[in-house]
Parts: sequence; structure tokens; C-alpha cells
Amino acid sequence: MRVSAVSYLNTWPLVWGFLHGPLQGRFDFRFDLPARCAEALARDEAQIGLVPCAEIERLGLDFLPDVGIACEGAVRSILLFSKVPFREIRTFAVDSSSRTSVALSRILLRERYGVTPELRTQEPDVAAMLESSDAALVIGDPALRLEPEQLGWNWLDLGTEWTAWSGLPMVFAAWAGRSSALGIPGVREAFVESWHWGRDRMDEISALGEVDRGFPAPVGKAYLTESIQFELGPRHLEGLKLFRQLVRDLDSGKAGVVR
Repeated sequence: MRVSAVSYLNTWPLVWGFLHGPLQGRFDFRFDLPARCAEALARDEAQIGLVPCAEIERLGLDFLPDVGIACEGAVRSILLFSKVPFREIRTFAVDSSSRTSVALSRILLRERYGVTPELRTQEPDVAAMLESSDAALVIGDPALRLEPEQLGWNWLDLGTEWTAWSGLPMVFAAWAGRSSALGIPGVREAFVESWHWGRDRMDEISALGEVDRGFPAPVGKAYLTESIQFELGPRHLEGLKLFRQLVRDLDSGKAGVVR
């Protein structure tokens, strides 16, 4: 079975057992940007994927409720920068590699700051993005390489913003696929087992992340153990339910459209 996983550092603990542990060879893995994971399932290039939560309903997928990528409070890897006060944002450059992050930023700008800016897709270079737009969204590993406090712009951590507004955790991605794939005996248990293998090897993962991604091992470990939550519980699923409803509102035309 083919599995499409996200190429960012925050995915490593979930797939460690498949890549380096007792589950090696269980699935055929490919690594993509988050939006490409959804595309791979839509095109039947993969049967299971770590899919941005904004895509799950659009594609008519089921998901495994045990593990995913989530936060409750600051996430550190989804950052919104603005050169104007947030309530004055009119144009917004976004890194569109994850539809969930784009949708989350649109929801929070609308609900917390009362703005629905025009969105423009650009590569994740915050300085270049802000040359032509009021605000910019940077996510994933590129965001982790930034020190937002030192850049001189207004900025928001969207994990912090979501939890402050909703009172709930935010789930960014989950293992998703057709029920015919997820329901195969042993599949659900395999993804939980792979996470448990990674959970117990965070020092190893962080050390290799320093070599492979350039993040100092203490930074990577703090991110993976303090910012990101991998085990999903009832409150995570409640937050996901709310987010999916808000995404439906966006898709009904109540906010700007990505150009």
C-alpha cells in the first residue's frame, strides 16, 4: 500500500517506526508537501496520506482518530507576519503548500480581526512576500528557520491565536484515506505503533534533524515535544469538528479566494 507523508520535520515521529523500526517495509512511502499529500490521494497515487484537515472533507475521506499533527497553544511553525496593524490587512501573501494553514489564517483574520484580505500565492520568503502584500503566511520548516521576534514586523503564531479564540486544540493533519484502505485489519494499529516507536526516540530524531534539516537538536526536540501534539483525544476531535465547519463556511464563499 502506498502512503504519502509530509516532508516536514514534524512528521518524523509519526513515521519513524515505518522508516527505522519494526514496521519497515509495511508500506511504500513517498514524501510531499502537505497539499501534495491530498493530491496524491485524489489521483489514487497513494491509498493513505497525512492529509491537511481542510482537505479531508473536500475529498470525501475518512481519517484515523488516534494520531496526527496538532497543537494547543503556540505551534511555532505556522506564522503570520504583517507590516500593518492586523485589522488593516488588505492583501495577504500565502505559502499554499498546506490548505489547512491558509484556511486557518483566513478564519482567524476574519473572526479575530474582522478582515477578509485578497490572497496571493507566493514562495515562502517573508521579505519578498511583504514587498507586495500587507501580510504573509509562512509554514513548516521555513517558519522554523525564522526568529519572528527579531524581524521587526507584527506577527502571530496561529496555534496561539486559534486556542485563544476557540478554547480548543488545533489539528492540522491526520492520516486519511478511503474507508476500504483504513479498514484493512492492522492498518490503524500500525500507525499508532509507528508513533510510539518515534515517541520513544525523540533524541535520535532531533539529532538526525540537525544533520538533515539544519535545526539545532535542542530546538528540534523542543518543537517536537513541546509545540506539537501527536496523540489525538476528545478535545482535539472537538477542535477538528469546529475547524471543519468553519472551512465549510469559507468554501461557501464567505471569505476571499486564493488567486
